[in-house]
Amino acid sequence: MAYRVMTVCTGNICRSPMAEIVLRERFAAAGLDGLVEVDSSGISDEEWGNPVDRRARTVLAAHGYPTGDGHRARQVERSDLADHDLLLAMTAVHARALRRIAATPEQGERVRMYRSFDPAAPALGPGVPESALDVEDPWYGGMADFEECLAQVEAAADAVVAHVRSRL
Repeated sequence: MAYRVMTVCTGNICRSPMAEIVLRERFAAAGLDGLVEVDSSGISDEEWGNPVDRRARTVLAAHGYPTGDGHRARQVERSDLADHDLLLAMTAVHARALRRIAATPEQGERVRMYRSFDPAAPALGPGVPESALDVEDPWYGGMADFEECLAQVEAAADAVVAHVRSRL
């Protein structure tokens, strides 16, 4: 059975599908294609059925990634926590929402902040809240914000791959 990873943001049209695409590419490059499945969802249903945001698609394409053709936004469900080995939240708000819907403490422990894998991100501890690891929301900004989002996603991707490899 494949190791299952889910990235989670608000509406599932910007951050989480960008992270899904980057991780899928990195797992394939690491020779883990077929051993790891990656998908994404959102904590909200406001974008249900919508494709990847056009600005995210533009930035992904400019960096040589697939653009998420066929992606349709969906809301995370309680069953996703049972069905996935690792749930990567884009913000502390998303992480709290996932932990709230977890049916068991073990499922809640599968939730990690995506940027907790970025070696340059702040270390959590006294005085450093989980929100210090938020992947910035590019939705209200311009193309530079989508570039920054992709950079944050890429910065953590290799460590996510290493983490998953250690669990296979």
